[in-house]
Parts: sequence; structure tokens; C-alpha cells
Amino acid sequence: MVTPYYQDDHVTLYHGDCLTEHREWLRADVLVTDPPYGRAWKQGDTASSRGWKSNPQSGIAGDDSSATRDAAVELWGDRPGVVFGDLLISAPLGTRQVLVWAKGPNAGYMGTFAGFRRDLEGVYLIGGWQGGVDGETSVLTSRGVSGGNLTRTTGHPHTKPMDVMEHLIGKCPAGVIADPFAGSGSTLVAAKALGRKVIGVELEEKYCEIAARRLAQDLLELEWTA
Repeated sequence: MVTPYYQDDHVTLYHGDCLTEHREWLRADVLVTDPPYGRAWKQGDTASSRGWKSNPQSGIAGDDSSATRDAAVELWGDRPGVVFGDLLISAPLGTRQVLVWAKGPNAGYMGTFAGFRRDLEGVYLIGGWQGGVDGETSVLTSRGVSGGNLTRTTGHPHTKPMDVMEHLIGKCPAGVIADPFAGSGSTLVAAKALGRKVIGVELEEKYCEIAARRLAQDLLELEWTA
């Protein structure tokens, strides 16, 4: 029997590769994940006359192409899922709807073109979602901090805001949530806050440690206060 890296009444987190080592997440019912996007993202140490300074980031494992994301989506099949992604990268297989996360005024200030910031991300609904009439806007926003402030809070460069994650999970059908690219644990923390069972896998131990600490200490009030 494999011992989880972290476990409580709602959350089970494994450390390792979700494709080759830990496939326990495939027993879940709904996928909610922020996988490697496939754009080989890295960030140097940059400063400006305004006084801000970025933290160098060497990138995310598996981000050289969308192959890691696509392999996980293929394993998941036609069950419902929520998959974050770069709008410049092709959508995951089985996409039914595209939402947009508008990160807020303090995001995307590096890598601009023609004076426009990169402050949007795609959120793809894949698989077997129920259709209908009417609904809310497909533009997601956060009441709290975003961008570099989230990175400084958790130590992970692509941390997602709790209110956005809770909103998305609240739209998911009943059942256990899966996050095979758990990162700093935002999906896990949000699912736990909503009383949902969740199975996560994270390749890098430093992020498993961050996620476990967040889950154990319930740091919700510290992370997303504006």
C-alpha cells in the first residue's frame, strides 16, 4: 500500500508522477487541475525604476510542451473536468466550453506586447458537463490578490486564488475531486473548504511540502485577503 505524502478526512496527496507512479487520482469523479501549459515558462530576475523586483523562476516540470497535460486528459477520458491553460496553446482534447480568468490589475505586467498585459488565462471545461440555457458570465475574477502577490504567499509561481477555485469547484457535479498537478495545493485547499473529498498528486516535493502545510494549518484567511 502506498503511503500518501499528506492525508486528512478530506484530502489525500501523493508525491510523485501522476502518469507513471500514482494513478490514484483516476478513481475520482471530477478533474480540477492546473497542469503544465506547454509554453516552457521561465522568469528571470527583473527590476524596474518603480521599485519592484521579480523572483527568478526556473520553470515547471513538464512544461516544454503540452504532452504532459494531454496525456493526463487522455487518461481522464470523457468525465467532467476543469483544466487551466494558456490561451496561446491549443485547448485540451474534449473541450466543451472556454472560460477566461481575468487576473486583475497587478498581474501580467511582464512580457507585454503593444502595451497590453498578459493578464488572462484560459479555463477549459472538458468532458461530460450538462448543457442548459442561460447561465453566468464566462469571465472569472477574484476579490483578493493575484499575480505576483499569490506567488509570494505560497512560493509557487502559478498559484490560483481561493475564491476562483471555490467558485469552479462549486459548479462541479458531486463526487471526489482529482488534481494530478496539485502544485501548492489550491485545488486541495478549496475542495476541503467546501467539504469535498479530493485526491492530489504533485511531482515536486517542495510543492508537496507547501501544500501539506497549507492544508494542515488552514491558511485561508492569510492567502486571499485583498
